[in-house]
Amino acid sequence: MYKGIALSVLASVVFGVLYIFTPFLQPLDSEQTFAWRMLATLPFLTAFMWWSGDLKHISSIFKRVLRQPSFLIWLLISSLLCTTQLWLFLWGPINGRGLEVSLGYFLLPLVMVLFGCVLYKEKLSSFQMAAVALAVLGVGHEIWRIGSIAWETVYVALAYPIYFFMRRKFATDHLGGFWWDLFLILPVAFYLGFIYSNSLPLIFSHYHLILAVLGLGFLSALGLGSYILASRYLPFVIFGLLSYLEPVLLAFASMALGERVESGEWLTYIPIWLAVFVLVVEGILHLLRQRKQQLALKKNLENYKDRLQS
Repeated sequence: MYKGIALSVLASVVFGVLYIFTPFLQPLDSEQTFAWRMLATLPFLTAFMWWSGDLKHISSIFKRVLRQPSFLIWLLISSLLCTTQLWLFLWGPINGRGLEVSLGYFLLPLVMVLFGCVLYKEKLSSFQMAAVALAVLGVGHEIWRIGSIAWETVYVALAYPIYFFMRRKFATDHLGGFWWDLFLILPVAFYLGFIYSNSLPLIFSHYHLILAVLGLGFLSALGLGSYILASRYLPFVIFGLLSYLEPVLLAFASMALGERVESGEWLTYIPIWLAVFVLVVEGILHLLRQRKQQLALKKNLENYKDRLQS
């Protein structure tokens, strides 16, 4: 589980860095940025999988398609569920729908917890129940403050849990499955990047965009790859609650860029920050208990050896 927690935290940190990084991609629009994100992420992801020895998962899925051609339908659905979320993440702020998209990310962890409790019969600890209660308070206040739930909010909150649940069901919950998600969307990326709006002249007229696109690909591969792996190693409940670390870091990143939390937003952010703090406290207490048990076991072994020698 600790590997999954580390990967989830790494993903949230990278997404925070990526949020600060996005201004360097101007003057690319949301469609162009999405296209180059897909085109640049896949090579970095492939290189990482070669280094880690995970390339075998790509071929294993291809063999499954050859044996069972209908399996390709699921791969296409998986690709759409994943990449439309990545597109919406970029499209929302640029088109004045960032608030609706961000509310979806506030709701997402609660829906993940619901999926874990209902579909996998996972149990909440007392600390986790407190974190959920605080998160419900914060999200409930945000919904009340906005006064409505937009389609962007609903899509973000529901599509990711369905995506991760179906990945487990079809046994594609590894980097190979994510590689196919990106690979199958390449025709759309090529269309958006070179036909719908040819972005090559724009990139070559702003030389910083070359390095920016490479950085976008590296950070996306690292962040998304870590997030995908974390979903495999963690129970749905823990994975969902840890997802609150991302909006917390994004809020701090926004403030680092000069934005300020409005007075009406504090009752949204403070309960969610407290929910993350509760999870951190639970993790620290768990580590301390584990350390205490290890020391007690070591002491018992030493006492046993002393008795044998005497």
